Amino acid sequence: MRGALSPSGTRLAPTEAARRPVACCFERPEQLLEKRKGVNIEMKIAVCGKGGCGKSTVTSLLAKALARRGKEILVIDSDESNYGLHRQLGMKLPRDFTDYFGGKQNVLNDMMLSKFTHQFFEETWTIDDIPEDYYSLKDGVKLMSSGKIHQANEGCSCAMGTVMTQFIQNLRLTEDQFALMDMEAGIEHFGRGIDNGVDLILIIIDPSYESLQLSKKIGELSESIRKPFYYVLNKVTKENQEMMYEAVWNSSRVAVSLSADPSIMGEGLMGKELSEKPDAIENLTEFLLSI
Repeated sequence: MRGALSPSGTRLAPTEAARRPVACCFERPEQLLEKRKGVNIEMKIAVCGKGGCGKSTVTSLLAKALARRGKEILVIDSDESNYGLHRQLGMKLPRDFTDYFGGKQNVLNDMMLSKFTHQFFEETWTIDDIPEDYYSLKDGVKLMSSGKIHQANEGCSCAMGTVMTQFIQNLRLTEDQFALMDMEAGIEHFGRGIDNGVDLILIIIDPSYESLQLSKKIGELSESIRKPFYYVLNKVTKENQEMMYEAVWNSSRVAVSLSADPSIMGEGLMGKELSEKPDAIENLTEFLLSI
């Protein structure tokens, strides 16, 4: 235990994309390719978007697809108000990681006494360094949780955000490991600096005006910290795909279109483990493995 201190391809025209079940418009992020030449390979991915867009669904399906290919996966539940991710993975909700540092109030006290300069990690961590009491494990996927809001008036989520910001910055992965962060809804995590520690940002877009508008802001924020980003169009139908493709901020960054699947929606509604293997997720998985 550690110390506690298109593959490149031709861009699809909107009408063509609307006819295809999956839009493969990949552009390889050059900074990742350079990083992977003869050095330690890491892939820490932030999955973000507005509330209800399908972040947890995509995170769960992607984690399972990567694990089926023999990769070791760490899923980080960074949303203090989400109680569905662990069920979609078929696991128990793990203990709040802030408890490892004495609990939320103790973390806040350390932050305030140090004028918000306290370092909770004195050295780098690996996936194996996560204490057994603070994760759940199933089929090659390890799940940890930053923490949840358990009662009224307990205060903000600053403690969880600070711990996870430092954790992801200090996390080291091998070539066969991936870390997927299911972020809180919206863009506050960019303000906290959590995304500074990741390698790539996946932005989930659902068929709503708010989500499509947010595609621009999140794209701009990603570019401002020099992080490659890609869109996953979610809950797509034949009727809305062309409109979504044309309305998203940068359509050349659309990775895949995930169809509105009644089976996935039904399992999510009932709090069951997701069992489907959508083609779009399989294609997204192959792309991530190629960079």
